[in-house]
Amino acid sequence: MRAIVVTEPGGPEVLNPTEYEDPQPGQGEIVIDIAASGVNYRDVYERMGTYRKPLPFIPGAEGAGRVTAVGAGVTGVQVGDVVGSAELKGAYAERAAVAADRAVPVGEAGPELAAAVLLQGMTAHYLSHSTYAVKPGDIALVHAAAGGVGLLLTQMVKLRGGRVIATVSTAEKEKLARDAGADEVVRYDNFAEEVRRLTGGVHVVYDGVGRTTFDGSLSTLRPRGMLALYGAASGPVPPVDPQRLNAAGSLFLTRPTLGHYVATREELLWRTGDLFSWIAAGDLSVHIGGRYPLEEARKAHEDLEGRRTTGKLLLIP
Repeated sequence: MRAIVVTEPGGPEVLNPTEYEDPQPGQGEIVIDIAASGVNYRDVYERMGTYRKPLPFIPGAEGAGRVTAVGAGVTGVQVGDVVGSAELKGAYAERAAVAADRAVPVGEAGPELAAAVLLQGMTAHYLSHSTYAVKPGDIALVHAAAGGVGLLLTQMVKLRGGRVIATVSTAEKEKLARDAGADEVVRYDNFAEEVRRLTGGVHVVYDGVGRTTFDGSLSTLRPRGMLALYGAASGPVPPVDPQRLNAAGSLFLTRPTLGHYVATREELLWRTGDLFSWIAAGDLSVHIGGRYPLEEARKAHEDLEGRRTTGKLLLIP
């Protein structure tokens, strides 16, 4: 099969198309023929070696397609089913294996839309429903609101009755954030001062940017507010003195990750079930900002890291 294989950590240039051995299903596993795979910042972290993986490896974990093989011990899934997962063993390929209990039926959403919403949609879901469960009237600051997670997170905060203050970098991205429901949109320059002026302090900050926004994010919180730092697109945050949280108003700081919020199949099905039902009802819109042939994975990463993208990026084998 065709696949993107990383043989050493580095920049986008290490994403090399090659021929690779087809995966075989192990005990409890299935293999899917990938119709689309999602491009995410976690793939960048893996490529760079920030998230360590044994070399060589096929990047990516998110994708959807038709089941082509079923391993021993698998029940409830059969060849021909269309499923998706955010835990594939190498999604930047024509085929990938996954544990059957970590795959979900995509239903009417179809494989491309499922590949576009699974990882980022479940991330937005756990942030807004579990990490800090937004209540009617709560004010949330959503960084990178025109990105894949940001657009979905903005919509979910609004579905829960919250108010969204969004940060973006361009006029084009501001329009996308407003179309998703953002009540106010500000640029990154002096965002903290502007957010405090607009709100007097927010209940929660959802920050996937990291180093360049962290200090400002903390300063926008009202007493006992929460900073949910779920990513580091601008780089990792330096070590933090916990006393800062006390001095700023008994603040909460958490660094969540998706795996801990879909640890059981029941939780996985809850989050994906909500996503697909909202999409079917027209309550959640998924913006696909770019589709790239598999061989152009390098360009997809360059565009993502260069902040030239909006919404979700997909690779199409």
